[in-house]
Amino acid sequence: MTPFPTALAQEPAGGIAGWAAGLVDTLGGPGAGLAIALENLFPPLPSEVILPLTGFAAGQGVLSLSAALVWTTLGSVVGALALYGIGALFGRERMHALWARLPLVKVADLERTEAWFRRHGTKAVLLGRMVPIFRSLISVPAGVERMPVPLFLLLTTVGSLVWNSVLVLAGYALGDRWELVEAYVGVASKAVVALVLAAGATWLTVRLRSRGAEARHRRS
Repeated sequence: MTPFPTALAQEPAGGIAGWAAGLVDTLGGPGAGLAIALENLFPPLPSEVILPLTGFAAGQGVLSLSAALVWTTLGSVVGALALYGIGALFGRERMHALWARLPLVKVADLERTEAWFRRHGTKAVLLGRMVPIFRSLISVPAGVERMPVPLFLLLTTVGSLVWNSVLVLAGYALGDRWELVEAYVGVASKAVVALVLAAGATWLTVRLRSRGAEARHRRS
């Protein structure tokens, strides 16, 4: 197998990029697929590093562009299917039992969430595969709600192929400037996290005020 060119070997000398470069250098396409499968299971491993780096490797002839897209999409599907299995194994009853023990939440909140997923689960799984952070997590509620496996696999494959293609092709086109992809997608990831935190803070504030109002009503 053709080794990484010197420029690529020098840039990701350590960290996640170095680890991913080593996998692709050693295993080729299957190494890229393995890295992305692990990224799905462990979201702190960033696809915005692994995928552009794989595209760069394809541009340098380490593997073909088609192999990069096929193997990374296969890795995404395998990782997502594992998370789906965790959700299915955990199940709705255990989720309700756990939810009932959590402070500041009501079973009605979970039931509304389940109803929302039943109505919009198809779009959530498809589009969720293209959203940083949520692209991995969306597989768990799909498993809890027992979305039909063939439908889940189809939606995950299509969504993953779109996301992977954008990042792999960006790395392929940018060459040794592939790290620019990480910078831009990193901004999007931080924006998503900020929105989630803001939504969570808003929900918590409303819930605390609701609890306080209920307590005052009981005392009166």
